Amino acid sequence: MKVSLEWLSELVDIDQSAEELAETLTRGGIEVEDVENLNKGFEKVVIGEILSLTKHPDADRLWICAVNVGQEEVTIVTGAQNLLTGDRIPVALVGANLPNDLAIRKSKLRGVVSLGMLCSREELLLDETVGLDRSADGILILPPTARIGENFGHYLGREDSVLDLELYPNRPDCLAMVNVAREVASLTGKKPHLPKWAEQDQKFSLPTATDLRIVIEDQELCWRYAGLVVEDVRIEPSPEWMQRRLKAAGVRPINNIVDITNYVMLEMGQPLHAFDRDKIEGDVHVRTSYPGEQLVTLDGVERTLHKDTLLIADDRQALGLAGVMGGLNSEVTKDTRRLMIESAHFAPVSIRRTSRRLGLRSEASNRFEKGINVSGVVAALGRVCDLLQDLGAGRPVSFVDEVRHLPASRQVTLSTEHTSTVLGFELKRSEIQQVLEDLNFEYKENGELFQVEIPTYRSDLEIEEDLMEEVARLIGYDRIPTTLPQGDQTQGRRTPEQEFRRRLRKTLAQSGMDEVLTYTFTRAESDAQWGSEKHSIPLLNPLREELGVMRTSLVPGLLDVAARNVARRNLDVSIFEIGNTYWGDERPLQKLPREELRVAGVAVGKSERHWLTQPINYDFYYLKGIIEGLAQEFGLKLEYRVAENQSLLHPGRSTDIYLQNQCVGFLGEIHPSLEKEWDLERAVVFELEVAPLFARVRQIVRAHSIPRFPAIQRDMAIVVAVETSAQAVMAKMKKLGGDLLQQVEIFDVYTGNPIPDGHKSLAFSLRYQSLERTLTDEEVNLLNSRILEGIQQDFGAERRK
Repeated sequence: MKVSLEWLSELVDIDQSAEELAETLTRGGIEVEDVENLNKGFEKVVIGEILSLTKHPDADRLWICAVNVGQEEVTIVTGAQNLLTGDRIPVALVGANLPNDLAIRKSKLRGVVSLGMLCSREELLLDETVGLDRSADGILILPPTARIGENFGHYLGREDSVLDLELYPNRPDCLAMVNVAREVASLTGKKPHLPKWAEQDQKFSLPTATDLRIVIEDQELCWRYAGLVVEDVRIEPSPEWMQRRLKAAGVRPINNIVDITNYVMLEMGQPLHAFDRDKIEGDVHVRTSYPGEQLVTLDGVERTLHKDTLLIADDRQALGLAGVMGGLNSEVTKDTRRLMIESAHFAPVSIRRTSRRLGLRSEASNRFEKGINVSGVVAALGRVCDLLQDLGAGRPVSFVDEVRHLPASRQVTLSTEHTSTVLGFELKRSEIQQVLEDLNFEYKENGELFQVEIPTYRSDLEIEEDLMEEVARLIGYDRIPTTLPQGDQTQGRRTPEQEFRRRLRKTLAQSGMDEVLTYTFTRAESDAQWGSEKHSIPLLNPLREELGVMRTSLVPGLLDVAARNVARRNLDVSIFEIGNTYWGDERPLQKLPREELRVAGVAVGKSERHWLTQPINYDFYYLKGIIEGLAQEFGLKLEYRVAENQSLLHPGRSTDIYLQNQCVGFLGEIHPSLEKEWDLERAVVFELEVAPLFARVRQIVRAHSIPRFPAIQRDMAIVVAVETSAQAVMAKMKKLGGDLLQQVEIFDVYTGNPIPDGHKSLAFSLRYQSLERTLTDEEVNLLNSRILEGIQQDFGAERRK
């Protein structure tokens, strides 16, 4: 919000400089991001008059000008060819620093001393609206009414400063000049001088329109809609003072009607829009768009509208995007003679959605998105009536006010004792009284309690703590004492859970994976695939239209990242994320969502080639090796079983991961049918729940010496039924082998001749070793035989010849 100090001074008494006022507002909680001096660069630029023009004796294209600058006459050498004696022009005197950063110094041109410079539009960074037509050929020529010696910034109306307020969503009221004036008055103890329409009890005196009917078809999206009918309209430029204030606020002047609506929006905080009344056929409807409906907006772009876009329409067609932009078919032109000026309250979420979808941002949509005062809808039209009559721009004849909902008045109880306790210093009842009076809030006292009536324009005040904040910022945050934290002076440290996450992240990164962060919301259809549709939580106001639910799985976000990288020819993708998933109750709004921490990864492609190493293909075993590394790091014993969700994962290259008979995640290559959906070839994914891993992590590190005695290795090949799991066979072998069987690895799986149909051959490598002695062949052979007998009994295995 850009606030003109000159305009603000009309609304409230100010006895501070712009910089001092900026400091006051910032200390009061309204941050001022920047203070701009509009006269910067014009301090030593004055209006001068050409007294004489003489050809330079040593240069054909130079003129020696005698210039009257008010108090004195100066000589300036110029090469401009569009000057005549008697012209009034801007003169930059010695010592001036122009807006284009050009510094003016005393100079000598071909032997003639020049004490300044005659300025063009380009050097002063001015548009074509300033000066006469002859200015296009060089020096800026001013009208003969320009006063000689006057500061050029003053002539342009730029002796003003602009405060750029950095407003947060909790203070939408300060998007109005009258409310900024109220803030200044509260913080400085001055009295505001607001337009009568800024008071809440003003009544509208115009008759109700008989030829204008408002039909609000969706009262959830539109609480109130008022229209002002204006006749005898005269379209012409707005006065210079209004244009000056609009420019200071960053709004381009257009004509008196549009400028009045923009002026009132900036002053009162209520966006307005003017329709050509003669182009409206029948009633005015506030409705959502029909499927495939189109509208050409004021910028000349034909737009196909989403089905729930809020529109202003007549009986035949759409007239404008509610709260965002009007339609070209109802535009006010130089031939307009009657107006319907709209003032309404639209639901912020609807305006935000429309603005984002169409990429249209405006001062009006910015205010609607943050929420406006529904009680100020008609008051803004009252202010419009005053300005129309003052400027002779039109004759207000009637109005209509269609109300669907008005919020109840808010009353908040404020306790002196509780406020003192929360703020941390003793407050007197009289101090709180003074704050409420400075805020101009109505209140009733009941002992130490204040029953405060909250004005409708302060939507941010709802509970007692909100009023406590008002007390703190008006009294001064420096009143809050500085205290040291109380405690047992022990040094802070990470919790076991934090330390576990840190080690988890470090282990994955050391394995060669890159950590990414994705949105916590995702597409509903993707989340239903990889997570849980019945537990997903829909968003009321999604950041993007397609990202409509809170995630119940990390995988879709990681697949999006992988697909985006592959599409840009980055074929080395090995990424992971540690983040929360969000699980809602099956019955909406019954309880808060459950947050579940998970770790997931995606790998696709292969590692980059290097002259020292061979590239590694990212496949099922690559990620399985990383997960095994995790298990080893935390002392976990994971089991792998056939994956249940075969529709998402490749049937032969996937597994569910178990920890002590509890399924904690999955690993596998995505199903070939999904490759085209994600535009990924043979991508491998995993996802694990973190809580079960942490619950079973080995907290105590067990160390043992490096074995001094040699190991003995035996190979064993068996034939089992094709459905027998190799993992189950290996688990049985480890159990039967006891402490002496250090490792079991499978190194071959074979089917075909001479293996019988319905069977397969599994070949294992068994490694025996003792930490205390050298094993003999006899005891190893005995153990090997016992293991073979055990798996023969449990799995019907036969030793392969």
